[in-house]
Amino acid sequence: MPHQKIPEYLQDKIFEIRYNADNSISKTVSYFPFSESEKQEIISLLIDSRFNGFHSIFTDSVTDEEWLKTKDQIKKKFRDELFDIDKI
Repeated sequence: MPHQKIPEYLQDKIFEIRYNADNSISKTVSYFPFSESEKQEIISLLIDSRFNGFHSIFTDSVTDEEWLKTKDQIKKKFRDELFDIDKI
C-alpha cells in the first residue's frame, strides 16, 4: 500500500514504514503506540486482518492533544539526537 494512502494524521505519528519485497507493509514504527482504533484503521486500509507489525519508539501513551502540543519538539529532538549519534 503506498504511503500516501495512510491518512495525514496517522502519517504524522509514524517514524518509519518498512516494506516487504512485494511492496506490502511489513512494519510500522510510530513515535508512540497507536491506539486500538488507529491500529484497526491501518489494518482496514491494508486489507490484511493478520497485520501485526506495529512498533513504537516510546512506550508511553499520549493523547492526541498531547501529541499535537509536543510533536514538533519530539520529532526535532529525536532527529537531532539521531544525527548526533553519527558524530560519536
